[in-house]
Amino acid sequence: MKHILVVDDEPSILTLLQFTLEKDGYKVSTAETGTKAYEMALANVYDFIILDVMLPGMDGLEITKALRRERIETPILILTAKDDQVDKIIGLEIGADDYLTKPFSPREVLARMKAIFRRIQKPISSADTPSENPKTQLVVGEIEVDEENYEVVVRGQKIELTPKEFELLVYFMKRKDRVINRDTLLERIWQYDFSGQSRIVDVHISHLRDKIERDPKRPAYLLTVRGFGYRFQEPKK
Repeated sequence: MKHILVVDDEPSILTLLQFTLEKDGYKVSTAETGTKAYEMALANVYDFIILDVMLPGMDGLEITKALRRERIETPILILTAKDDQVDKIIGLEIGADDYLTKPFSPREVLARMKAIFRRIQKPISSADTPSENPKTQLVVGEIEVDEENYEVVVRGQKIELTPKEFELLVYFMKRKDRVINRDTLLERIWQYDFSGQSRIVDVHISHLRDKIERDPKRPAYLLTVRGFGYRFQEPKK
């Protein structure tokens, strides 16, 4: 049975999410303050964390950043207020797996959580992989990826990528020179089967460019194809 930590300072939301998750077969622990949530996440192993941004003590963004700094890679779904676009972007950049805007449907929380579980537990579909015998070492230009050891070297320097950035890079490198739209990336990387979340893709593409491109504002590898999506290419000499 998967164990979920739900963190929110509104008792009504905690009760609603706990009821919904337990009804769906999950074990649920709850916390109403950021400090308690952080202590619980350090002391226990959870399969998933649902985390409000605005919390007493540590806020949700501080908790996410601190957990990732401690190498705790438990998937995190951040809950934000309706207009907190900055919190959404920062949350994704510091290691959250997804965000959901309040007010929300409990069924949507379940759908997002299950989508993240599918992404983590199931590798990219072999039917979508160009080669029947994919190599563990990928090289495009000055970018080298060791899939087996989750290592990325750019221009001779090892760089750190988040799990989703790593998946994106591998996905693009295996499909060099192909135009890939946002909905396809949502489906393959995030395991979403619905559109309307393209901002998630754009944020991660931007962050990935910051790490692999010499000049992220004038990318040589990961290009935007306006009106279609993105294309990964080997820079022209």
